[in-house]
Amino acid sequence: MIRVNAEACCLCGLCVGVCPPDALDMTEQELKVLPNCTDCGWCVPYCPVGALSGGRARKRTVLARP
Repeated sequence: MIRVNAEACCLCGLCVGVCPPDALDMTEQELKVLPNCTDCGWCVPYCPVGALSGGRARKRTVLARP
């Protein structure tokens, strides 16, 4: 599950705009992670202040040519 550091969050809304399942809800006072969060982690790198953490680790496979 994605975690929000409420003290660090600047409520810019960038994460809300990129969340594929629309699992982030922002009010004027706080950002909430909704139960439909898939823990994809897509929102984490978009946070300009690093207030989001978590998400499944993404592994990239590099295929070598013989």
